[in-house]
Amino acid sequence: MPSKELPPWIARRFVDDMRAFHAETNAIKRDEIAARQLHALRPHHAGKLRLSDVKEMFQLMRDDPA
Repeated sequence: MPSKELPPWIARRFVDDMRAFHAETNAIKRDEIAARQLHALRPHHAGKLRLSDVKEMFQLMRDDPA
């Protein structure tokens, strides 16, 4: 059964990837960053998780809302 709480190292990696995602200008590289997080988060998510969900999380948790 998936855990509801993320291990600290996964949470830190999520924040690092979120910042990299927003700094990246190349759309393909942004998708690669989001896909990496998709694979890291899936075992810890109870429902269906899609690439668009990860991108939405990145947008909602952005450091500087724009």
